[in-house]
Amino acid sequence: MAGVTLRIGELSRRTGASPRALRYYEEQGLLTPDRRPGGYREYTERDVVTVRHIRTLLAAGLGTVAIAEVLPCAITEEGELLPACPELVTGLTVERDRITGSIGELQQALGLLETIITRWSEQAPAKASL
Repeated sequence: MAGVTLRIGELSRRTGASPRALRYYEEQGLLTPDRRPGGYREYTERDVVTVRHIRTLLAAGLGTVAIAEVLPCAITEEGELLPACPELVTGLTVERDRITGSIGELQQALGLLETIITRWSEQAPAKASL
């Protein structure tokens, strides 16, 4: 008996990823659906899990190139992604450090904006009375 197949709309509904995003994941080599003779994509239950993993990793700040490296070396245990290849942890550590650096830069930018806004607010009443 053949496994149940899903069309792109059903996969989208079940994963929360738009059909456009699913096509993008395919372009990036993250998904490889079968194609029917008419060109329709056919997905499996395994693709549902894969798309959920992709979305989790995107939300964690990884790009699609990094995700393409992570997916083959990741296993799922009780809904959590866990590394199955030792080299995966090294790559994820690099990604974590990159994200941490970005957070630091954003916090500095936020601090500068807060300073500008505060100074503007303090000077605005004085300028208005001129």
